Amino acid sequence: MKRAGYLLYGIACYFVFFGTFLYAVGFVEAAVVPRTVDAGGPVSEPGAALFVNVLLLSLFAVQHSVMARKGFKERWTRIVPEPIERSTYVLAASLCLIALFWLWHPIPAVLWDAQQPALRALLTGVSLLGWGIVLLSTFLINHFDLFGLRQVYLAARGQRAQAHQFRTPLLYKLVRHPIYLGFIIAFWATPTMTVGHLLFAAVTLGYILVAIQFEERDLVREYGERYTAYKQQVRGLLPIPKSS
Repeated sequence: MKRAGYLLYGIACYFVFFGTFLYAVGFVEAAVVPRTVDAGGPVSEPGAALFVNVLLLSLFAVQHSVMARKGFKERWTRIVPEPIERSTYVLAASLCLIALFWLWHPIPAVLWDAQQPALRALLTGVSLLGWGIVLLSTFLINHFDLFGLRQVYLAARGQRAQAHQFRTPLLYKLVRHPIYLGFIIAFWATPTMTVGHLLFAAVTLGYILVAIQFEERDLVREYGERYTAYKQQVRGLLPIPKSS
């Protein structure tokens, strides 16, 4: 019964994540969903909106980074069973994003607005390509492990998830962090850039640059010289070959 409970919990957390991911696309693209980065949320003075929005982004950043660290996981799994640790992490991240979507204060002042239909379509297409890169990159490394389903599935079968071997499939041969690159493309390629959208894109970019430092420190500890050599061969975010 416990194993079945883990599996059901993991599946539920995954569906919360996937719904949140789809909403995030609409939120950033300012389309379909009722509350977006540019409209639908509470209206307030720019200073108040800035404070609330930065606070919401910081909440997600702290949760996303702290809960991913090995030291936190070691303590956390004394409370949360190991098979559902990743699912709980995914659920917590999703809840932080849901709060952000619900409480985000749009700052609709326009900084640039592409008027030509072809240019608008091009920028929207590039942004959607960024989302595609994010999703593809998760499958290249193991989508179901990344979001906790593999762990609860194996636990339901009485097995324990083993650590992955280090590998660099497809996009990972071009950049070390294609998931982050996809998010950057998705957030910045917009036909209409408002102050609120710029704030969202700029703060998330800052978070990404900091998060990479923490993640790579952990990866070097886990994979040692193999990851160090990979860093020397492949750039972090720019798909430009390094000179030999």
